[in-house]
Amino acid sequence: MLGLRTLIYLVSDLDQAKVWYSQAFDTKPYFDEPFYVGFNIGGYELGLQPGEKKTDEEHDNVLGYWGVEDIEADYKRLLDMGAKEHEVPTNVGGELMVATVRDPWGNLIGLIYNPHFKLK
Repeated sequence: MLGLRTLIYLVSDLDQAKVWYSQAFDTKPYFDEPFYVGFNIGGYELGLQPGEKKTDEEHDNVLGYWGVEDIEADYKRLLDMGAKEHEVPTNVGGELMVATVRDPWGNLIGLIYNPHFKLK
C-alpha cells in the first residue's frame, strides 16, 4: 500500500459542484471532463463524479479528513458557503481536532488539524 491517492464525491450537478469545490479548496481543477473533475489538493486527488447518492440505505461508511491549519475558521467558511453542520470541531486528544460538514450534495467532508502529521 502506498497511501491515500484519491477521494471521490458523487454530485448531482457537476458544474455547480466544480464551482463550490474550487471555492472551498481555493484551487481550480487540473482535469475537467463531463464524467469526472479532478483537483490536486496538496498532492492528493479530490474527484467529483456525476451521480446520485443512494437514499434507501443512507449511511456514512467512508470518511476522509482534509488537513487544515485553522479548523475553526475553515469549518465556519464551509458552513458560510452552504455546507451543513455534521460534527462541530472537537478535540480528540492532545492538539488534534476533527470536524465534519456535509457538502450541498450530502457528502461528508472531514477536516483535521494534526500538527504531528508531516508528508514524507
